[in-house]
Amino acid sequence: MTTAFTPPGAGGAAAVAGVAGAAGPATEAHLLLVEDDEVIRNTVRMVLQRYGFTVSTAADGLTGLELFRERRPDLLLLDVMLPELDGIGLCRRVRELSLAPILMLSARGDALDVVSGLEAGADDYVVKPCESAVLVARIRSLLRRASFAPVERAAGEGTAAAGAPGDDELLSFGDLTIDPKGMEVCRAGEPLALTPTELRVLLEFAASPGVVLERRTLLSRVWDHAWHGDTRVVDLHIQRLRAKIGAERIETVRGFGYKLRR
Repeated sequence: MTTAFTPPGAGGAAAVAGVAGAAGPATEAHLLLVEDDEVIRNTVRMVLQRYGFTVSTAADGLTGLELFRERRPDLLLLDVMLPELDGIGLCRRVRELSLAPILMLSARGDALDVVSGLEAGADDYVVKPCESAVLVARIRSLLRRASFAPVERAAGEGTAAAGAPGDDELLSFGDLTIDPKGMEVCRAGEPLALTPTELRVLLEFAASPGVVLERRTLLSRVWDHAWHGDTRVVDLHIQRLRAKIGAERIETVRGFGYKLRR
């Protein structure tokens, strides 16, 4: 349960400043942090408040669930190991109520925690110990995704396949219909409840139907991970997306990545 979040200061100040500059001024987003270790909880809260975030805290899962229902935060940040209701259970309960971004904290090297958290509905995870620069970057990435607007790419970079409709048109793939402007997805005429992350993943595929997208390409475009991160987050989100839009819609190209069938 021990961890280290390097606050802005001597250790990592330049990196933190770089994140702040790249992401623009701090927002006033309301975050809910659920962490049972008092020292970690207070440290993370102070770091996030320095960046302008409003932070509510809870020391156990049940209290965290109550606060989420009452305050409807913009993002939930939670540890895996929690008393009363663990982080996996809390994640599942929150997903029944909301599509708000969820960032999980996982012990170093605990693959089971990471996989279980993502399967339960988390959008991303941070492995402890973690520098504040990484934590803040991940939070801002999730918040940007939650207030999603279609991404404009430079010419020649990830552009749509020839003949693909523009952002103002509906995209159709069999019984699947995507409205990029309205950010709505329907299957056989029925609207689907996709999280912001799932929607971003689907739109990346829809922009280049039939084109194989590597995991690291998706990791970079959707999660803003410029560093070499674990690609399990991509695989598990595609698994969740397949369950909603149809398993046959996204094809695995072994050794390369995934593609959306035309």
